[in-house]
Amino acid sequence: MKNNIKLTTAEGAPVDNDLASMTTGPREGYTMMQDVHLLEKLAHFNRERIPERVVHAKGGGAYGYFEVTNDLSKYTCARFLSEVGKKTEVFVRFSTVGGERGSSDTARDPRGFAVKFYTEEGNYDLVGNNTPIFFIRDALKFPDFIHTQKRNPQTHLHDANAFWDFLSLTPESLHQVTILFSDRGTPMNYRRMGGFGSHTFMWYNENKEYVWVKYHFRPVGGWKTLSRQEAAEMDMKDPDSNIRDLFEAIDRGDYPEWEVCVQIMTPEQAQEYRFDPFDITKVWYHQDFPLIPLGRMVLNRNPDNYFAEVEQAAFSPGNFVPGIFASPDKLLQGRLFAYHDAHRHRIGPNSTQVPVNMPKHAPAMTFQRDAAMAVDGNGGSGQNYYPNSYGTAVSPQVAPPPIELMPAMIGRHTRPIEAVDFEQPGVLFSRVMDDTQREHLIGNIAAHLGNACEALQYRQCALFYKAHPDYGLRVAAALNLVPARVEELGKMHQEELVASTPIA
Repeated sequence: MKNNIKLTTAEGAPVDNDLASMTTGPREGYTMMQDVHLLEKLAHFNRERIPERVVHAKGGGAYGYFEVTNDLSKYTCARFLSEVGKKTEVFVRFSTVGGERGSSDTARDPRGFAVKFYTEEGNYDLVGNNTPIFFIRDALKFPDFIHTQKRNPQTHLHDANAFWDFLSLTPESLHQVTILFSDRGTPMNYRRMGGFGSHTFMWYNENKEYVWVKYHFRPVGGWKTLSRQEAAEMDMKDPDSNIRDLFEAIDRGDYPEWEVCVQIMTPEQAQEYRFDPFDITKVWYHQDFPLIPLGRMVLNRNPDNYFAEVEQAAFSPGNFVPGIFASPDKLLQGRLFAYHDAHRHRIGPNSTQVPVNMPKHAPAMTFQRDAAMAVDGNGGSGQNYYPNSYGTAVSPQVAPPPIELMPAMIGRHTRPIEAVDFEQPGVLFSRVMDDTQREHLIGNIAAHLGNACEALQYRQCALFYKAHPDYGLRVAAALNLVPARVEELGKMHQEELVASTPIA
């Protein structure tokens, strides 16, 4: 370290750990509300930009429907999934993640894939991406990660050193980095990309029996991506190509459609699985948990007003309906707070009164009152407290099943880097990708990583080497690095690797 600088809270108190949220266990674990550092960090991050979203600032959206095609009601009591043929209205917003509202639709970036289901039991939001995994697995790291994707605080330019410094210090990101720098990092358009819930979620039935699930949206027209060169050409031709394509396709009656599938894992299987099934940097192998058809989603109606419907649309992974609930995924646990808090800042405390966000088939009945832009009558002359003696009741039968924690140990459990963190990116590179895809991946990484300093190039190539030697050596060759040095660094533990690649 160049300087002995001690990290503190905004009040000046020393921070004991800035890499892990306070949870009930070192692997899976539920996040504690008493983690004030986490809540303050996420709350401040949500308020760093006005008025556009901090992330997912630019996007397009459309209305449509979800239709059940396979009866999986034995796993969940969610009514909108209760029978084959049942249709539920949806609103979907697609977006880039890191860019500003004026950025290019073809930038190398994950894509947001957020679905709002207007069910008879309230709105259910599935807020995912076009990738099945993510860069980090603890919400405490999220503000720092996004800062590295944004602009340098001095130059106001994108900073390759910050980008690769964070990623090279966070090896759990390697799987997502590999996907991002493949051609999947530049989808041709929103209609031809897949979507994922990414996190693990709980489904439970009326008997309080539960399973863990992952969602997959597969485009019926097939995946279609752009090479780095094609993306650059499209950027010059039409930086709004994805928004334009979605609107014009629906306008001419060429309705986008996705097959919706799930993977299902029992609690017993979760305890015995080969790695933590709640780790969002990992996929569940399909040979272990095959895709099970659930339904289809069709988009068939464009918004009438972009600002009112697309820009003001507010999604949160904390918007559940009976039959669906959260898992002890540490990143998900932080998002359950952060998304609602972002809406309170960006749109206001009454964001659910905006028509696109209102439940359509289950009128809201809360005792939340007042605040800016209360336009729904504000509860009229009715009571604004509970319990009361005027007939207001709750619905205990819809509660999710209790989860036993054996044992719980509250603390900031910094998770060590393990060999399994390199396994899946190595499999993706060596077994899933073909020669052309590997060639594109290497070229895409070299084009971006080449803008970072040499120390970071060596450090990141060493991580690629850990995933698969050919992966690291081919990126190193594209950057004119010394292969023997990459091989040497690739055999080091993370702490030694970082110490051996200091930034001058």
